[in-house]
Amino acid sequence: MRLTQFWERMDRQFGATYSRSVAKDHVLAELGGRTVDQAFADGESAKTIWAAVVASFDVPYELR
Repeated sequence: MRLTQFWERMDRQFGATYSRSVAKDHVLAELGGRTVDQAFADGESAKTIWAAVVASFDVPYELR
């Protein structure tokens, strides 16, 4: 998964503005207690991070 695809899916799921807030503020257990932004800073792949988002939120099947 490319980074652009990740953000497109985040924007579709949460809205363009709120997706950035979720990435910055929401701690995900699936990412070891890190936020999306922290996981990216630590070098996690977009695919791994998206899988954590899917596991944490009610993401529609077509965005998975």
